Amino acid sequence: MLLDFLLFPVGLAGLFYGAEWLVDGAARIAARLGVSKLLLGLTLVSFGTSAPELLVGVVASYQGNGSLAIGNVLGSNIANIALILGVTALISGITVRREIVVRDIPIMIGFAILVPVFGVSGSISGVAGAILLLLFVTYLGFLAVDARRQSLDPERVIEEHQIDGPQHSLGRDLLLAVLGLVVLATGAELLVNSAVAIAVTFDISEVVIGLTLVALGTSLPELAASISAARRSEGEIVIGNVVGSNIFNVALILGVSAIVRPIPISQTVLRVDAPIAIAISALLLPLVLVNRRIYRWEGGILLATYIGFLVWTAL
Repeated sequence: MLLDFLLFPVGLAGLFYGAEWLVDGAARIAARLGVSKLLLGLTLVSFGTSAPELLVGVVASYQGNGSLAIGNVLGSNIANIALILGVTALISGITVRREIVVRDIPIMIGFAILVPVFGVSGSISGVAGAILLLLFVTYLGFLAVDARRQSLDPERVIEEHQIDGPQHSLGRDLLLAVLGLVVLATGAELLVNSAVAIAVTFDISEVVIGLTLVALGTSLPELAASISAARRSEGEIVIGNVVGSNIFNVALILGVSAIVRPIPISQTVLRVDAPIAIAISALLLPLVLVNRRIYRWEGGILLATYIGFLVWTAL
């Protein structure tokens, strides 16, 4: 058991540093291609920081630990909004562009609602997973069209992101991104194995472990990236990262995981955990609908909500 406790933080470290390298390499590649900050947050950054959830979900599903996969996704989505937006808004108020309010946040809420809809039979089937992936590809198609319409000059993107120019070769940036993926894969394997072992040892539900320890651990890359962006007043990256990650978590991660193996969903998830994830996702819309900004005091409310969720889960 001692080894499991030692491997858990090692897995978290692998997830964190692997995501950092992946995002750094992807950001420089995106700068060369002229991707706007919002689209970068919604796509490459959110994919990079959602990679831990993807790997944890797929590995857990393959090993027959579907409860850990669903708990990880729901817990991560709750943490992304309540914890990450809460902390970053406290650091610096977050300005939100109109398109993410009228397009991406409603899509994020819609995907959250699909979790209990597809799981009402007691599991998310492979067919449901394929539908989620199809919807995800459609969403990416809309983003691709938007990217072509709003494409920026690469040098301008570099300046906006405060990147010191692509001083390294494209090959180095690609190598950094691939290395990040390898480290993420290793970290995910260690994290899943140690988390399940700890849950069994203390007779703790895998769903609870997924909603708390694993979800918080796999959300660390989003938190680190968002704090870094908030310090540089890059609110578009922050909100794009969070909303994009939540969409990726449900559509891509649950979709792929369900195709690997149907994901069982307990009545507790259907009646409690999924509704909480939907409610917190929906809470974001009124916060940004009027002034299109998340103020510091609203960040405090979000953070307090997350702390209350952790306390309630632990009881």
